[in-house]
Amino acid sequence: MRFYSSFVAPLMLLAAGAAQAASSWSFDDAKLTVNSKKAGAGTKEKFIRHFDDKSELPKSPITLDSSDSLKLVLTAKENGKGKRPHQAFLVLRELASGLEAPFPLTVKDNGKAVVEIKHSDLPVQLAIETAPLEASLIIASFGSSKGLSTIVFDVQLTRDPAAAPIVYEKPLRYGKLPEIHHIFRSDPTSPPKIVSLVFVLAVLATVPALFIAWIVLGANVSHLPKALGTAPLAHAAFFGSIVAMEGVFFLYYSSWNLFQTLPAVGVVSVVAFLSGAKALGEVQSRRLAGER
Repeated sequence: MRFYSSFVAPLMLLAAGAAQAASSWSFDDAKLTVNSKKAGAGTKEKFIRHFDDKSELPKSPITLDSSDSLKLVLTAKENGKGKRPHQAFLVLRELASGLEAPFPLTVKDNGKAVVEIKHSDLPVQLAIETAPLEASLIIASFGSSKGLSTIVFDVQLTRDPAAAPIVYEKPLRYGKLPEIHHIFRSDPTSPPKIVSLVFVLAVLATVPALFIAWIVLGANVSHLPKALGTAPLAHAAFFGSIVAMEGVFFLYYSSWNLFQTLPAVGVVSVVAFLSGAKALGEVQSRRLAGER
């Protein structure tokens, strides 16, 4: 008796495991209908076929014209009972490239499912195909039940010659492109020398006019030794910064670029500001003393 009972538990576990492994998804009561709807003629059924998951694949493909729509109604079942799966798709596949277009089925709780596909719903890559498309039904869900993936029929697409043609443009693919030769703009150059000479002469012509104005207005040249004696470094640095600034501008015109000129201008400007403040302070002290 003990020997018999020792075999009962393992046998029951094996039977339960086999029953669980045998559960799978299937479908039944499938009805495929192809409806045609042309302008002024209404809607009419062109093709009707009833099948289930054990039916053989028809030898000839189903014709779907540009004005037709395909409707599939079925009952999804888990282990022989109508039930709503987690996913249910009718997939149209192009055999040469493997391109697929899934169309989800609308499923109720009792497993009743329906999907309708119009010719205009197809992706343009499939709509232009001349070879038959393979239609597969996929039903699966969470749990241990095995999902279903089976070919149910083939679809041959046709188009009405009077319908507008389908234009397909291939998408842009990243890859090797033709070599591009860039033509860069030439570096900026200085203005013509004749223009520069005219402006140089115009500037030089103001120098004699400056000295004449100083003489007419009574420039105190005699105060130069006293000014240099009181603040020699300030006056020399201020005058030197003015000359240096002119030299920087000349170098920028002749050979320097902007990135070489800007640091030099910054240094000379700081020197001119500091020395100029000291030099003008000395001039103001003589003016307040009544010497100017």
